[in-house]
Amino acid sequence: MIEQLFGSKTRVKLLKLFYGNPSRAFYVREITRKIGEQINSVRRELSNLLNEGIITSDNINNKLYYEVNQKYEYYEPLLTIFGVQKATTKSTNQDVEAGVEEEFKALGHVELVLLSGLFTSDNSAPVDVLIVGNVNRNAVSKYIASLEEDEGREINYTVMKLDDFKYRSQIRDRFVSRILSSKNQVLLDRQGLIKTQ
Repeated sequence: MIEQLFGSKTRVKLLKLFYGNPSRAFYVREITRKIGEQINSVRRELSNLLNEGIITSDNINNKLYYEVNQKYEYYEPLLTIFGVQKATTKSTNQDVEAGVEEEFKALGHVELVLLSGLFTSDNSAPVDVLIVGNVNRNAVSKYIASLEEDEGREINYTVMKLDDFKYRSQIRDRFVSRILSSKNQVLLDRQGLIKTQ
């Protein structure tokens, strides 16, 4: 039914992708992989969404990236319809999307995964990926290598133990503060480490 209301299955998938990741920028091939649609229909719907002002585009390193336009006049209602509600308590954090849980299970006991920098088009961010928890370094290296292959460039990442992250946050460590104040997207936050704004 929602496809009929919004015009096409591809458009609905795009809206779910963008509003489910409001601080993340995506390029066309990445979008086609994530939503499982043909590139021509994706390009057509991206053009429609751009013309309506629902998304914006930016050319970074010869790749055209798209992200949701948070200044769009109907941003909040669309976010209510298509967005993933941010978990605000420990109990609701346990209901994090199953796919996200599975993706990081292989890395070890991951408490927090935060994307910034390259993924959010914020050049001021000190890292592209922050992973907090007790993780297997080899598994993390493989995970980052697969991200680098997808993105076609090197990814700057940091891994911290939970106690280190908590301590550095508490003392307002400059590095951690810069990560948290940059444009970012939280993929996983089991303990509510990132305070909702």
